[in-house]
Amino acid sequence: ETGPAAQVAQAGFQTLIDANEKTHQDLQQSWSRQDLLERHLRKQILTERRQLEKGNALLASIGNNAPFIGLFGTVFGIINALQAIAASGNASMDVVAGPIGEALIATGIGIAVAVPAVLAYNYFVRTVKGIGADLDDFATDFVSLNQKHGFQIAAQSAKIAKTETSAVAEAKEKGVFA
Repeated sequence: ETGPAAQVAQAGFQTLIDANEKTHQDLQQSWSRQDLLERHLRKQILTERRQLEKGNALLASIGNNAPFIGLFGTVFGIINALQAIAASGNASMDVVAGPIGEALIATGIGIAVAVPAVLAYNYFVRTVKGIGADLDDFATDFVSLNQKHGFQIAAQSAKIAKTETSAVAEAKEKGVFA
């Protein structure tokens, strides 16, 4: 599958190809082409960010909730210890150690799950922000480069871009990009 920058470039080229086929070149059209291009690039960047952010909510939920689930285990372990004390009438170490040990294990497991989830979440959030910033820079450069050329794609470039777009669509239909 193609990366986020390639998807943004493809959206930009397709926008310019469509504009070439539908409008004439003049100064007023040049500004509308710039607005059209910027809107399509921004829309594609948002689509790419959403795609990259998939799964982050699950990591955040695990990181936030795992310690509390571990605390539930602690509560149940203490309840079991108190029930064992009540049943035996004795608060010796033999009666209390098992349930308290289970409670501490439950707490440890909750923390052991939460810490990696939070670290992974933070890593992916930073990565997505970095990629988003790179896509914004790419889109700005794409618009600037096209501004120098009057937001026109040469006939040969349009033909190549259209062929590449068709080839990607055909490959997706065949399941090459699963």
